[in-house]
Amino acid sequence: MDQTSNLLKQRRDKAKLLAESGVNLFSNNFKAPNPITDILPQGETLAAEAFEDNGNTYRVAGRIMSMRKFGKAAFFHIQDETGRLQVYAKRDLLGEETYNQFKKFDVGDIVGAHGRLFRTKTGELSIEAAGLQMITKSMRPLPEKFHGLTDVETRYRQRYVDLIVNPEVRDTFRKRVDIIRLMREFLTNRGYLEVETPMMQPVPGGATAKPFKTHHKALGIDLYLRIAPELYLKRLLVGGFEKVFEINRNFRNEGLSTRHNPEFTMLEFYQAYATYHDLMDLTEEMISWLADEVTGSMEVMYQGQPVDLSPPWKRYTMDEALVEVGGVAPDLLKDDAAIMRLAREKGIELQPEAGPGKAKTELFELLVEEKLINPTFVTSYPTEVSPLARANEEDPSVTDRFELFITGREIANAFSELNDPDAQFSRFEKQIAERGEDEEVHPELDRDYIRALEYGMPSAAGEGIGIDRLVMLLTDSPSIRDVILFPHLKPEAGQ
Repeated sequence: MDQTSNLLKQRRDKAKLLAESGVNLFSNNFKAPNPITDILPQGETLAAEAFEDNGNTYRVAGRIMSMRKFGKAAFFHIQDETGRLQVYAKRDLLGEETYNQFKKFDVGDIVGAHGRLFRTKTGELSIEAAGLQMITKSMRPLPEKFHGLTDVETRYRQRYVDLIVNPEVRDTFRKRVDIIRLMREFLTNRGYLEVETPMMQPVPGGATAKPFKTHHKALGIDLYLRIAPELYLKRLLVGGFEKVFEINRNFRNEGLSTRHNPEFTMLEFYQAYATYHDLMDLTEEMISWLADEVTGSMEVMYQGQPVDLSPPWKRYTMDEALVEVGGVAPDLLKDDAAIMRLAREKGIELQPEAGPGKAKTELFELLVEEKLINPTFVTSYPTEVSPLARANEEDPSVTDRFELFITGREIANAFSELNDPDAQFSRFEKQIAERGEDEEVHPELDRDYIRALEYGMPSAAGEGIGIDRLVMLLTDSPSIRDVILFPHLKPEAGQ
């Protein structure tokens, strides 16, 4: 029998003995525990001599995280959602029967205790247990002799254990909740209406990505998990809502990496009578404010590198970024054949139908993107790679679009919206005609969306912000899997 099997057997043997002695291993009657941090908010900051016993009795519940037994007495720490507290179990106070049962308790068990507060000789705030109760018997020991869980894949796969033993992980996900709450607050205070749009769509759209496909039996149709809510949010602009946003999941059938998970969270928002310039200003204000609210500063450290989020942020056109950051000669950008040639020389594979706009965009991703550490807006994306964006009136070869980069990663994508139904129909048709073998370009266009535009959509701008990547930045997390509670992984061996 291996060590793990032996430990599991020991746990179950103890559980059997406890049950035989009358202990309910999964009780449901321990009422109204006091949150540990509410018992004494200043906690361990008080010196032992400053503590006065007020005679109150407190009730606490939580998971046993450590245990020291000394025959007739024991000290153990319990952990609830708010913190940890030491409990002192003494045979003379608990009675022999209860104490003998307690001796079969294990680290990992969830227990309740009540008693008065006191300070130990070392000054540690503790509860002297007048009563103990098993709430949930743990049948599996915590990892690595209860000193933590460090194996990265095990942490992601068994997030429940990761949360138990690594307090910094719990802090990361609390910050995630705060970030999403603050984003809602920011937009709601500016008159945006939060809405919900379909997660299953008959025609995938709003972004270029391979979708997940399913089938609805009753309707007899195929449906797709949404890759973006964009086309439905813009339908709401047609319907008369002028400021809308949605925070929800998108699904893209693509590879996994430190920046990509097939299921991820996006904020998308749209505003009538606004341009992409308005959204640049709004985004700069929102993210710098978020950083200050969440971290206490507009300068954050990300993986050992300082990132200054203080406004104003740098703004480049794509051509300017290719020249100033990527080192491309300015004259070369004016020569379509030369830019195509440079892309191929850099090892970029271009489809036969690809034009200079696609070549520029690929060169930008290769030569510039990872160098944009402090927040940088990049504007004037080629029309060729921006099928939903409004063409610039002075130079129709580019669009009124920006992407925001921080720490070399795309954080946001936005543009002034194309609201001419005929132009949108032509863009869709051209994209489909040139799709070739590209599974990320969908073979069917959304005709209902074109119909909606025919009723008239006001001039507008819209934006998507990747919440997972933003949380990575504000929690100094190296991988997107560190900020998604249950990231997707390959199946375990043997399963």
